Parts: sequence; C-alpha cells; structure tokens
Amino acid sequence: MTVRPAKTFDYNLRLKDAGLLAASAACQVGGVAKILDLGSGLIEGDIVIDVSAIEVASDDERYCIGVQISDSSTFASGIYEVQQLVLGAAGTAAGDVVNGDTDMGVGRYVIPFTNEIAESVTKRYLRLYVTIAGSVATGINFVANLHKKN
Repeated sequence: MTVRPAKTFDYNLRLKDAGLLAASAACQVGGVAKILDLGSGLIEGDIVIDVSAIEVASDDERYCIGVQISDSSTFASGIYEVQQLVLGAAGTAAGDVVNGDTDMGVGRYVIPFTNEIAESVTKRYLRLYVTIAGSVATGINFVANLHKKN
C-alpha cells in the first residue's frame, strides 16, 4: 500500500473550489474567477489537483487543466500556459498529444509550477483554465490548491 503525504494549504492559495465544469472556463472560488497575485518575485511550488468526479462515458471526453500566468491582473492579454494536466478518456487526441491507453480519472494529481518563463522573467498573476472537449454531459469536479516551495 502506498501512503500519500498529506498536504496542508493556505485557503488564500486555493485556485478552484468544488463544483462541476462541463464547458471550458477559467476556474473559480466562491463563484468568482480566481486569479492569484504572486508578487514580483520567483515562485516555485506544486499545484495539487484533487479530482472527485470525471465523466468518460462516451470515450471521447478530454479535460485539459492549464496553468496560466500573465502580467495582466485580468488576464486580458499576455497569457502564458506554462503547464497542463490532461485527463479524460484514453486515446483522445489534441494535435500531436494523445492520452495513453488508460482513462485518467478520479484521484490526486500534482503539477510542478514556476512563474518564470525565461531566465529571470517572471509573471505576477496565476490562474487555472480548463479546456473541455468531447461529448461531455456532467463534466469534471475537482479542487485545486497552490503549495509554494519558497
């Protein structure tokens, strides 16, 4: 049996609270789009995604959770997607990326993260954006939190 370490978090660093997503959208906390102000320095950490429900009934559902950073506090422009986690039905394709031969479903996923896009170039703001494709009826439900290392 594998024992997963418990992760504590600061609620102010929550990137998404519980609630189903069935269409592409920026993640929310308390019904409001969540954008974290990371400050002007380098931030390194993990984004912990706890998936409690995910629909793969049609075998074509794909959920891409993108980690986005920007200099814009509203994400109006200058958006960089620096990491992503692809979940859903096995074999779904997006461009040259194909999920393996096993559905990616319920469980805990950890995405390593930094707000640096090039040496010494950091972006101040962070959000998660979920791109959903396929025959989705109910969608995906997850909670996401940033765990800073520095």
